[in-house]
Amino acid sequence: MSDFMDGFDLASLRLGGAVVASSDDYFAEKENLLKPGPAVWLEHEYTDKGKWMDGWESRRKRTPGHDWAIIRLGVPGVLRGALVDTSFFRGNYPDSCSIEACAERSDAPLDRLLSPDAEWVEVLPRSPLAGDSKNAFSIESPYAFSWVRLNIFPDGGVARLRLYGDVVPDWRLRGHARGEIDLAAAEHGGDVLLASDMFFGERRNLVMPGRAVNMSDGWETRRRRGPGHDWAIVKLGAPGTITRVELDTNHFKGNFPDTCTLEASASSSVKDATFAELLPRTKLQAHTRHFFEDELAQLGPVSLVRLAVYPDGGVSRLRLFGTLSDDARRGLGVRRLDTLPPRRARAELVACCSAPKWLDAVLAARPYGDAARLFSVSDEAWAATGPEDWLAAFQSHPRIGERTSARSWSAREQAGMDAANDELRRRMAELNQQYEERFGFTYIVCATGKTADELSSILESRLNNDRDAELRTAARELHAITRLRLAKLLEP
Repeated sequence: MSDFMDGFDLASLRLGGAVVASSDDYFAEKENLLKPGPAVWLEHEYTDKGKWMDGWESRRKRTPGHDWAIIRLGVPGVLRGALVDTSFFRGNYPDSCSIEACAERSDAPLDRLLSPDAEWVEVLPRSPLAGDSKNAFSIESPYAFSWVRLNIFPDGGVARLRLYGDVVPDWRLRGHARGEIDLAAAEHGGDVLLASDMFFGERRNLVMPGRAVNMSDGWETRRRRGPGHDWAIVKLGAPGTITRVELDTNHFKGNFPDTCTLEASASSSVKDATFAELLPRTKLQAHTRHFFEDELAQLGPVSLVRLAVYPDGGVSRLRLFGTLSDDARRGLGVRRLDTLPPRRARAELVACCSAPKWLDAVLAARPYGDAARLFSVSDEAWAATGPEDWLAAFQSHPRIGERTSARSWSAREQAGMDAANDELRRRMAELNQQYEERFGFTYIVCATGKTADELSSILESRLNNDRDAELRTAARELHAITRLRLAKLLEP
C-alpha cells in the first residue's frame, strides 16, 4: 500500500464529497466513482444501454477531445495521492488519465468552475492506466484544493476514485474558529494517528462527522485474550484547551469497553509526548452517548489526546470540544495562506497592500510556517520599497470618507466616519481635494479606531508638510494599515 493511502480520502462521501458534473456518463453514472467499498461485478447484468458496470463509464468517443468528471472534495486539503481504480474495466478502460485541482469555494457554481477565470492546477500529469487494476499515483503539490477534475483519455470507465491528503479547513466558510469547537473532528483537521488494534473497525471512524450508522462505522478492536488494554491517539486540528468531551458507544452493545481513560499532551509529536490525565478511569455503558465536563482536568492547551479502553471493545465517536488561543487561530490562518494556489494567494495579499516590490517579496517567501515569520517577512519587504511602490499602492485606497462596500476592509477601517454629519463629510471632501492637488496622491491614514473629527484634523495638519515629508508620512501610515490587514487575513 502506498504511504499516502494511510491519509484521509478527501473526496469521501462521509466527509461530503460529490461528483457534480461529467462530460459523459452514458454507460455508468459518474456518482459511482465515490461509492464506498470496492466495485462489484455482476456477470449477466445488463441495462438498456449495455453491460451494467459498477463505476463511471463514458460512451466511445468519435470526436477529438477527452472525457472528464469534476469532484467536490468533502473537505479542502493538500493532495498527497490518488487511487484510480479500474476494477472490472478490461477492454473499456481509459488509456491514461490526468488530474487537475482548483481552490474555488466549495459552494462555487459549475459555470464558475468551467469559466476561464477558474485557476485549475495540474497535480498529476497525463499518466498511463492499467485495466482491472488499482492505479496508485503520488501527488506532490503544496497547495490546498476544494475541487478536482479527473481527465480520462480518450474515454472509457473508472470504477472508483480515491483522493488522499491532509485536511486544511476553510474556516471562513465553516463560520469561525472562535468559541467552543470540536478540535478532534476530521473536518476541522483532527486525525487519529495510531491505534493499538483495528481488527473490526478503522481508527479514523472515531472523528468522522455525524453519529455512526452501524457497528462497522466505529473503531473496534479484537477480543483481548491477555493482559493490557487498547488505545488510540488523536491529533487535534489545532492546539486547544479541552472543555467538554463526548464519547459515543452507539451500536456497541455486547462489545463496548468496560471503562476508559483520556490523557493529553501539549506535544505535537507522539514520540516526544508526555501524557497527563484528562479523564480518570470511568465506567462506560452500551449504545450510549457519554458526556464529560466537570470530570475533566484543566490541562491548558494540548495537541494530542490518548483514549484508552479497558480491556478492549468498540467506540463509535470521540468528540473533544475546546477553545483555541489567539496564537492557535492565527496558526490556522497562516496554514491557509501557505497552502493557497499562487493566483489566490496573490489576490489575498493584494487586498492587504498592492505595492509591487512588497507583494512579490512576500509571495516568494511562502510557506511562512507561523505568524511571526509572516510579519517579519512583510516588514523586511516593506523596508526595501520606495516611492514608486508607495504611489502604486496609494492608488488602490479609497479616499477617507468615500463610501465603499460595507463588507470591505476600507469601510470597516473607516467606521469612525459613519457618525459624521453632512457638513463634516463636505469638509472632508474639500480637504481631500486640496490634499490631492497639493501632493498628487490620495490621503493615506491608518483610520482604525479614529473618529471622523480626528481624521479631518489629521488631514488638515498634514497639508502643511512638504511633498517629500508627506510622501514618507503616508508610506508609514500604509505600512501600519498593511500590518493590520495581515492580522485580519490570518483571523479565521
